[in-house]
Amino acid sequence: MSDLPEPDRIAGAPHPRETTKLLGQAKAEAAFLEAFNTGRMHHGWLITGPRGVGKSTLAWRIARFLIAQPPAGGDSGLFCDAPPAPTSLDISSDHPVSQRIAALSEPQLFLLRRAANDKGDGLKTVITVDEVRRLKSFLSLSATDGGRRVVIVDAADEMNVSAANALLKLLEEPPDDTILLLVSHQPSGLLPTIKSRCRELRCAPLSPDDLATALATAGVEEISDPTVLAALAAGSVGEAMRLVTLGGHQTYQTLCDLFHAAPGLDRPRALAMAESAVGKKNAERYELLLDMFDLFLSRMARAGVSGPPVIEAAKGEIALFAKLAPTPRHGRRWAELQQSLSARVRHGRAVNLDPAALILDMLLKMDQTAAEVAA
Repeated sequence: MSDLPEPDRIAGAPHPRETTKLLGQAKAEAAFLEAFNTGRMHHGWLITGPRGVGKSTLAWRIARFLIAQPPAGGDSGLFCDAPPAPTSLDISSDHPVSQRIAALSEPQLFLLRRAANDKGDGLKTVITVDEVRRLKSFLSLSATDGGRRVVIVDAADEMNVSAANALLKLLEEPPDDTILLLVSHQPSGLLPTIKSRCRELRCAPLSPDDLATALATAGVEEISDPTVLAALAAGSVGEAMRLVTLGGHQTYQTLCDLFHAAPGLDRPRALAMAESAVGKKNAERYELLLDMFDLFLSRMARAGVSGPPVIEAAKGEIALFAKLAPTPRHGRRWAELQQSLSARVRHGRAVNLDPAALILDMLLKMDQTAAEVAA
C-alpha cells in the first residue's frame, strides 16, 4: 500500500503514529495509566469521541508505551526495588520502539485497517475478514517471541459484519499479553458484544487554545480566530484542518449572507454556489458544502430551541437565527428540515445525483422553510 493513501491519515496532516504530543486528552490518558499502574488492565479498549480529536494519536501513544514498558515481573531481582510507576505515556522519539513504530516495523504491533483493493489501485471501502485472518496469523506467530503485543484497529466502524464477528472471537478469548485498541468514531454502530468486552476511553473535543496549538504543530499557523474555528469544527483538529485548507469559514459566512435576504433567494448567488461543486476537481468542495449546510441547519435549530449560540461562527449569524428561528417551534421545524435534507443527500450520493442540482434543491427547500417561518 506504499503508493496508496493511508486510510487512517488525514490528508495534509502527519500520521497519528508520527504525532508524539497529544493535546486535550489528559483525562483519557490518566484513566489508562491508572488501570496500568493498579494492575487492572483490560485486554480490550474502545477509544471513542468525535472524529479528529486525537483518538488515533492516543492509540499510538498507548501502543508505544505498552511495548516499551518491561513486562510485569521482568528483570527485577529479589533484592531490586520495583521500578516507579509511570506518570506519563510519553516515550522518547529516540527510543527503539518509537523508531520501529514510526517505520511500521515493530514486530509486537499489528495495525488493522482498510487494505488495498483487489486491483491494487485503491483502498477497500471496509475492513474485511481477510485482514482479521492476517491478525490471527500475527498473533500465532508472535506468541513464541514473548513480550506484550498490541493491536490497533483504526477504525473499528469500518469493519464489515464478517470482520466484526471474527474480531469478536478474539475479544471473547483474548490471547495472553495482548492488548487490543479499537478506535471508533461512532460506537453506536458497533456490535453490542464488542462494546461490552471493551473498556471505553472517551476523548473530548479540544478547546480553542488546544486546537490552535495542535494545528500549529501540524504546520497550520495562520488562524484568524481559533474560537470561531473551534466552534465550526466542534473541537476536531481533523475537521479544523479541512476547514482551513478548503476555506470552510468563508463558505459558512457566504451561506449565512445568502439567507439574510430570505425568504427570497438571490438566484445568481445560489446558482454560483451550486455550480462551484461541479466536477471531479471540486469533489472536496462538494463535501464541504454539504457539511456546511448541515452545520448551518443544526446551529439554527439549536438556536431556536435553546437560544443563540455562545460563539458567533459568522458575522450576523445570531441576528439571522433570531429572524429565522425565533421560537422553539421554529427551531424544531429547522431540525425536521435537517433530517429531511440529510436523507436527500444520502439518496443523491447513492444515485450519483448531479452536485449542482442537489445543492440548488437544498437551497430552495431552505428558502421555502424561511418563507413558512415568515408567514
